[in-house]
Amino acid sequence: MAEKTMWGIHAGSEGEADSLFIKNRVIAIGWHRVGELTQYKGREAYKEVLQKRYTDISLGALRNTAGIFYRFVYEMQIGDLVIYPSKLSKQVYIGEVKSGYKYQPDIFKEYPNHRDIVWKANFPRTQFTQDALYEIGSALTLFQVRNYAEEFLAAMEGKPKPEESELTLEEDKEDVAGLTENFEQQAKDFVLKQLKRNYKGEALESFVVHLLEKMGYHARQTPPNTPSVDIIAHKDEFGFENPIIKCQVKSEEGTINLDPVEKLCSRVKPPNEYGLFISLSSYNDKAMRYAESQNNLRLIDGYELVDIVLEHYDELDTKYKNTIPLNKVFLPSVTK
Repeated sequence: MAEKTMWGIHAGSEGEADSLFIKNRVIAIGWHRVGELTQYKGREAYKEVLQKRYTDISLGALRNTAGIFYRFVYEMQIGDLVIYPSKLSKQVYIGEVKSGYKYQPDIFKEYPNHRDIVWKANFPRTQFTQDALYEIGSALTLFQVRNYAEEFLAAMEGKPKPEESELTLEEDKEDVAGLTENFEQQAKDFVLKQLKRNYKGEALESFVVHLLEKMGYHARQTPPNTPSVDIIAHKDEFGFENPIIKCQVKSEEGTINLDPVEKLCSRVKPPNEYGLFISLSSYNDKAMRYAESQNNLRLIDGYELVDIVLEHYDELDTKYKNTIPLNKVFLPSVTK
């Protein structure tokens, strides 16, 4: 068991408070109409004020929210650890609580209830086993992480992640079938893990060629050891018509830095050639800023590639679908 209590927290249903969490180094909860939380003594008092200020709140939400208030103000302690899965960056942040409860509505009106946090580390979601991701995908805003706390601690300490068994594919299929909350994100995690597991090096290049063809391009791999360019794609059959797309593909773990991005760009001749860099991981700030300054360069990270795969999934050859097995399902609508 972990020596310190470990909490999981979300920054709103769409990640509304993500910037507040990361830039201001705080964790926060909303329900701003309630006001300063220490003026109320206990769960029953929280329930009463919630019913007054949010008249349409359901009985279940009333109980859950009162419990969240109590845990955030009275149970969470300085030194506790916090897991924050960002919906925007797709990173999992691990931090340590550094202050007691603070009411600071001037910083972010909708999220006025704060605790200072020191972020110790952040990792891509694929760093963790699927079961650990399910636990931090709780429907609650604030919850205690119990079952997989040691896995998150190990990541923070630089220890290798637990091995997933060879039967992971079958286990993932069963797990995905039972998902209710955060279904879309969990499904994307599954697809990205399958890409990383099954496509490395030239295998990923071949997959991207196939995907580009399903998107309406003619594409081919370049000869081995061609500097910085793995794939060339174009719209016409012979490759005479502009534009020409030169693509580099990376399957390795780890954040992509500026150097390989600049090298790809050096191989692209404007105005009729374009660079496309596809990685199963992510890019650092320098690489992204550089790409934003180039009109003929596009970076695709792992989750953006997953979005493209899902969009064209029905058109993929069976051999590729077999490595990324998905079924269409109907889910309850959450629109009001």
